[in-house]
Amino acid sequence: MELTSANNIAVNRYELKIQISAEELNNAINAVFKRESQKLNIPGFRKGKAPRAFIEKYYGEGVFFEAAIEHMYRPMILEAVEKSELDVVSIGNFNVDEIGKETGVAATLTVVTKPEVSVEDYKGIPVIKEPVAVTEGDIDHEIEHVRERNARTVTVEDRAAENGDIVEIDFDGSVDGVPFDGGKAENYELTLGAGQFIPGFEDQVVGHNVGDEFDVNVTFPEDYHAEALKGKAAVFKIKLHEIKHKELPEVDDEFVKDVSEFDTLAEYRKSIEEDLTKRRTEAADAEVENQVVEAVIAKTQAEIPDEMVENETDEMINSFAYRLQSQGLNLETYLKYTNMTTDTLREQYKEAAARQVRLRLGLEKIAQLEEIKPTEEETAAEYARLAEEYGMPEDNVKNLISAENLNADIANRKVVEFLKENAVINPEKPAEDSKEEAKPAKKTARKSTRKSTKKAAEEAPAETPAEAPQEETAE
Repeated sequence: MELTSANNIAVNRYELKIQISAEELNNAINAVFKRESQKLNIPGFRKGKAPRAFIEKYYGEGVFFEAAIEHMYRPMILEAVEKSELDVVSIGNFNVDEIGKETGVAATLTVVTKPEVSVEDYKGIPVIKEPVAVTEGDIDHEIEHVRERNARTVTVEDRAAENGDIVEIDFDGSVDGVPFDGGKAENYELTLGAGQFIPGFEDQVVGHNVGDEFDVNVTFPEDYHAEALKGKAAVFKIKLHEIKHKELPEVDDEFVKDVSEFDTLAEYRKSIEEDLTKRRTEAADAEVENQVVEAVIAKTQAEIPDEMVENETDEMINSFAYRLQSQGLNLETYLKYTNMTTDTLREQYKEAAARQVRLRLGLEKIAQLEEIKPTEEETAAEYARLAEEYGMPEDNVKNLISAENLNADIANRKVVEFLKENAVINPEKPAEDSKEEAKPAKKTARKSTRKSTKKAAEEAPAETPAEAPQEETAE
């Protein structure tokens, strides 16, 4: 195969002219002859037994041309791309311009190339890093969560209901004496003071005893989710069956032994402090990385071909489908139950894919400029880590992930660390605008990151009749 020319026909697009010799074409025809001849009926011959020359005379010399082109296509394309020395990211149209047994094949291949990339001012990226601190109150708050999880529920028989109690009630609601959908339930458990129901409902249950039957008078909020109930006054007839109260354990050494590996409260509090410090430090570092990533995306200048975004979208959807399979689902079933199509799913992933492509191009450019590369030791260590993570031999991992792709990922991670090390943490600003400017910049970075990693679809919570008197919560 000969590459006769490579012409730039548009931004990031080239047209490659390919010439296949008559000998190469003939060899390809010989390779496909036996297979293709089985499909042809030649008078006077058993199927598949007619000579090639007879078949070409009977059907025309081009009878095997299409099969021969298909046979040569992949190695021909790979060789053409290699000889072009272009950084090809996608293969476009392939057209046969001329073909003949005496002349061989003249063809044109369109390819899409990686764009030219520029990234400026990537050193000294200003980032906000929240200080990490853990107070005694933070530790107390964590211990309260543990107490809640280890609380026991006891029945209250000697007093009226109080905020914090769990009551079991029947309720039957009406507006102007007319019952409404979802306004009735029996043996419903309600935690008083938790704000589960519309304002005023729970307050009117407080003070009542087991066996009491009484009315609760409330007004639905103007922004209530049910149109027919907005702003309407309602009456709920209540019967109180049971009052229960959470009994929290005392916080002492015995409690610590029950809920942890420690023997004393002092040791337990110290471990909580260390854990909170670690988690908050990791969160602060992750937020710095997020801001650096956002800055790289913003600073990366490139005319990105649509094909690169489409390819990245394919990768994301394939990864999503794989995760579904690991949960015993498949993509087709998921789309059915979420009332989505492949097109709508692709549309949801497209923005994230475009951001990911721009980020990767920016990181690759910085790696090139700063000569950041993984060492042999880092590559070997990453293969070993992946082998352990996947639970398979290292050679199998190498067959799945090429060294080129693995090294690109390692280099990108090293670039991010390089950018973090060279970032300007909490840059000083004029006193009058330092706070006002710093916070919105941080919020913008977080928002765009959430948007890029948004799930493909969110399931809406199912409504139940018992939720009718509840106040709608804003998302």
